[in-house]
Amino acid sequence: MRPIHFLFLTCLTIACGLAGACGKRQPGALPAGIGPAPVADRKPQTITVHGDSRVDNYFWLREKQNPKVMEYLKAEDAYADAVMKPLTGLQDKVFKEMVGHIKETDESAPYRRDNYFYYTRTEQAKQYPIICRRKAALTAPEEVVLDVNQLAAGQKFMALGAFEPSDDGNLLAYTTDNVGYRQYTLQVKDLRNGTLLPDRVERVDSVAWATDNKTLFYVTEDAVTKRNDKFFRHTVGGNASDLVYSEPDELFDVSCGRTSDRAFILLEPASKTSTEARYLPAATPLAPLKVLQSREAGHEYDADHAGHSFYIRTNKGATNFRMVTAPDGAPGEANWKEFVAHRPEVKIESAETFAKYLVLNEWENGLQQIEVVDLGSAQRRRIPFPEPVYAAATGDNYVFDSSVVRYNYQSLVTPPSVFDYDVNTQTSTLVKQTEVPGGFDRANYVAERVFATAPDGVKIPISLVYKKGVRRDGTAPMLLYGYGSYGFSVPPTFSSRILTLLDRGMVYGIAHIRGGGELGEPWRDAGRMMNKINTFTDFIASAEYLEKENYTRKDRLVIQGASAGGMLMGAVANMRPDLFKAVIAQVPFVDILSTMLDASLPLTTSEYIEWGNPNEKAAYDYMARYSPYDNVTAQRYPAMLIKVSYNDSQVPYWEGAKLTAKLRSLKTDKNPLLLKVNFGAGHGGASGRYDALHESAFNYAFALWQVGLAE
Repeated sequence: MRPIHFLFLTCLTIACGLAGACGKRQPGALPAGIGPAPVADRKPQTITVHGDSRVDNYFWLREKQNPKVMEYLKAEDAYADAVMKPLTGLQDKVFKEMVGHIKETDESAPYRRDNYFYYTRTEQAKQYPIICRRKAALTAPEEVVLDVNQLAAGQKFMALGAFEPSDDGNLLAYTTDNVGYRQYTLQVKDLRNGTLLPDRVERVDSVAWATDNKTLFYVTEDAVTKRNDKFFRHTVGGNASDLVYSEPDELFDVSCGRTSDRAFILLEPASKTSTEARYLPAATPLAPLKVLQSREAGHEYDADHAGHSFYIRTNKGATNFRMVTAPDGAPGEANWKEFVAHRPEVKIESAETFAKYLVLNEWENGLQQIEVVDLGSAQRRRIPFPEPVYAAATGDNYVFDSSVVRYNYQSLVTPPSVFDYDVNTQTSTLVKQTEVPGGFDRANYVAERVFATAPDGVKIPISLVYKKGVRRDGTAPMLLYGYGSYGFSVPPTFSSRILTLLDRGMVYGIAHIRGGGELGEPWRDAGRMMNKINTFTDFIASAEYLEKENYTRKDRLVIQGASAGGMLMGAVANMRPDLFKAVIAQVPFVDILSTMLDASLPLTTSEYIEWGNPNEKAAYDYMARYSPYDNVTAQRYPAMLIKVSYNDSQVPYWEGAKLTAKLRSLKTDKNPLLLKVNFGAGHGGASGRYDALHESAFNYAFALWQVGLAE
């Protein structure tokens, strides 16, 4: 029999004492003495589209200014805390373990940018990083560029967005969000004396400097829709900004940047499936924008520059992209020349130019690759990696005329590592590996990749990590993570946080399901629009495989996903509630039909080409088949922890709140259903590193409780 630690015994005694007696209960059951869960008022609202009428009893929870809404959210949050109160000791223990696995006072690997070496410092007990630099040499005196702790003073939330020093290093353009709504304010700091200039612009996304060190280009978003739609030119110190470009198409957002050689300012309008590039010389900021290649439906491309040529990554005639070149004086498609041909099995994720090389970030067979291409000979060479399961991508490369490529490497068992790859000698030199204190030894853990079979026969990669000695007899508990949307890939990266789970005997897994980008654009397309249900059945197949192969079993499996991954959690919980012990759904996008039918909500219209436009009957009917909120039924559900953020601009708080209310009214089990609300953050949760660890400790304590490891 597993011994019960004194701390847990004390908490359990307190919980049971509320009822006056303590009987034996199953792992994960509600503690005795907990009062009734909150019940949201039912205010039926009928929504009729395409002749289909849906009754939404909880539509009113969208009324953010309604005091009853806040009352309900606070009641749910208090209920979640009450249910988790017997586990506060475990939460504290898990938090301390996670803190014990980070080097609280540390420095990042310095990187060169113009005449300075930049790096980030963290200090023990401080929530935020301190960004510093040294002039010309690493032995020069330290200059503090930006102390985010000072920016966060008196704030509940602080996120740094853009960070762009001018070419001469005298000025810094940066943006901050102090609410969590992802609306950033642009400011300019004079780094020679530390003063803030009067320039201040609201709702700024990306920024780029011209070479004159005084002209700043920036993109702003619409105050209501949050679509990045306007591009401005601004002279630092002036009161006005000139509108250079306004994007009329509601499916497109714009962003700006600079080519790797600093020669051009780029403006890039982009939808989910179509892009365009416009450019002007960075040395002549008053020059008009020119179109590199006019946008076309289904054509995605982007560009960088070296010498007198643009290097263009395009999917025209190349599902997984190819590279072409074009003279910068006439870069249209008529002048494109093949440089790296399309390889159907290799997706070119991004491309970055150096003076003599082109560096490609790629995905092949579900693994990342970095390939260096000689600009003169077009000879290609990949950087070799030592492990069968890993994550690798280029890092901070700001020195254009260099034969050294900086890249980041890690795996499920290897901490984040920064390497410099010498193209001439073909050798990699470790610059810094993140130290993991607290007794971590990678030799104590096993990482592997296995493949589940989807209902249509497709093989689904699954990345796994666990501690040596964990038995493959079905008794091990597991946390399985999934996302599978937007073509975003989930590399198998290192997380010191999950060591607290691994050391307790849990297996951690990532299901690389369709809808993501791990196996290229066809993988993405097979899990979006009218193929979206593949994402959910892939995840179910992954769970079934892991149980069949005795990595875990149904009553030991906890699943987790956030945002669109929260949609995944809601969908699979509806489809196969018997398959999972517990579900952690963070900021879940679950009210698909109502949200996508409301074009006034932020981000809705640009999402039409990811999920479909429900104003079209075929799309509506398909989305209605999986929309998690609309498919809640009277059945047994796993234990569920649903987390929302009140200031979330990506997935409004009411999505998770409505799902919770509907589940409470219909589910037929007594398993815990908790709604935890962060009233001072946005989509990504808490901004401070210790606050974020507390949030993870809450999640992990819930998971450990559900699988009987709440000791």
